[in-house]
Amino acid sequence: MENKIIARTLRLLSSLLELHDENPFKVKSVANAAFKVDKLPYPIYTKSLAEMEQIDGLGKSIASKINELIQTSSIQELADLIKVTPPGIIEMMQIKGIGPKKILVIWKDLGIDTVGELYYACNENRLIEAKGFGLKTQEEIKQKIEFNMASNGRFLYAKVENLAEELLNLAKKVFNTEQIYCTGQFRRKCEIIDSLDFLIVGQANEEIKEELILNGLENAEINGQEIKCNTESGLSIYFTFCHSEELGKKLIVKTGSEEHTNSIFSILGEADLKDKSEKQIYEVAGLSFIEPELREGTNEIELAKSNKLPELIEYADLKGSLHNHSTWSDGIHTLEEMAVYCRNELNLEYVGICDHSKSAFYANGLSDLRVAAQQREIDELNIKLAPFKIFKGIESDILYDGSLDYSNEVLSSFDFVVASVHSILNMTEEKATERLIKAIENPYTTILGHPTGRLLLSRSGYPINHKKVIDACAANNVIIEINANPLRLDLDWRWHQYAISNGVLLSINPDAHRVEGHLDMKYGTLIARKGGISRLNCLNAMNLEQICRVFEQQKTKLHLEK
Repeated sequence: MENKIIARTLRLLSSLLELHDENPFKVKSVANAAFKVDKLPYPIYTKSLAEMEQIDGLGKSIASKINELIQTSSIQELADLIKVTPPGIIEMMQIKGIGPKKILVIWKDLGIDTVGELYYACNENRLIEAKGFGLKTQEEIKQKIEFNMASNGRFLYAKVENLAEELLNLAKKVFNTEQIYCTGQFRRKCEIIDSLDFLIVGQANEEIKEELILNGLENAEINGQEIKCNTESGLSIYFTFCHSEELGKKLIVKTGSEEHTNSIFSILGEADLKDKSEKQIYEVAGLSFIEPELREGTNEIELAKSNKLPELIEYADLKGSLHNHSTWSDGIHTLEEMAVYCRNELNLEYVGICDHSKSAFYANGLSDLRVAAQQREIDELNIKLAPFKIFKGIESDILYDGSLDYSNEVLSSFDFVVASVHSILNMTEEKATERLIKAIENPYTTILGHPTGRLLLSRSGYPINHKKVIDACAANNVIIEINANPLRLDLDWRWHQYAISNGVLLSINPDAHRVEGHLDMKYGTLIARKGGISRLNCLNAMNLEQICRVFEQQKTKLHLEK
């Protein structure tokens, strides 16, 4: 067993001992031993136990642990500590710059025990008020987690968007042509990107390959009419070359999923596609033009055959921003700053403030008294900012049994209620589904927030029966959120069609914790387009008068039920 492996194991033992509040002297001696072993000029496994005990900085106790590790590949004390430590906490220890003291605060004070939850907490500004943290530390942790996430070669769409634009401009310069197009997952607006793909009218050659290397791309190699390379961060890049007369055909082949392209070309058969554009090729196949986002091989071919493809929603269709946080809970900007930004910078008609509810103590959730105080401020601002409207909302925690964490009296004071799960995520599918359905059946629930709680590339969502949950929303006139944060994009686009086919409205909500967070609605719109959503299916594509009517109708329904 190599010294580095032994040293690494001792470092983990030292960290876990500190995490579990062991004797500081013992913690320090194990950490010191790890340093000593790492620097030894000879392999320690060649020494007997007696010889190990004589090594400076070890002593009998630690020498026996090292011997145990060499003989059995484990240390019992370490194994016992691992058993009582969540796996996500141990994973956090691998992130440079987060020591045991900070991890203890993250775990015990903030209730976070996975790296995915920690990353999202950084996005929600939950770390800045914690002991020993601040905005700078939070940003450093966020950057380190992003670096680790990128190491597996998969990236969030939002994280490669600027890079795609830069590479497109670079390629135009290197290849000396404007006939360069993004294809693949990026053109289909997939939520996770495994590679950036480009189609170029031209020919691959060694000179072009060398030029790409000079411009910072790595491991470039030519394979026929394709140049494969990657960025420093590990993202795969493919440049495919074609003749101008086959551009339309190649755009379809290189953009769509395998299922989509197989379906298209089984219809086309031996048709002559030379010099035909994408649109013309779809016409030859007897289909309406299918937008790139929809080319996933689901039901788009059938819809195109019958000319029933939806007119996809545009970012410009959005009239307001719902589900946002202010300094009343865990936001960076004040309620007024959030509203003024939406009015002046985004030209929106309304904003919905949904600060965290009282169960979210970690996020400075609002007590009953603070709810009333915030609503008084909203009343004052609505006079000041009219005709712009601030809706009184709340993100009410769905508790373990599916109930919401305010009394009906408090819930009735809001214009709308977003009901979300934030805790106890480890449930069976049956229990998690029952929990959501009970919250949906609460007459005060307006919107079901981020239905699965997933964090892309970080944490899979809790298991739910999507059909049952969506059916419950349809039965109870509850809207489903498309959480627009690029980490969430939840409800998943694969369930959008089922929702709207059952008459369920969707709402593209940024879950913004600072003014710039409202811009995430762009990513929510992209994923809504991928799910086949039109403005007619989207709550916040309604203007102020229309959405006021929706909220009033729910209030009327509640009054009649009483």
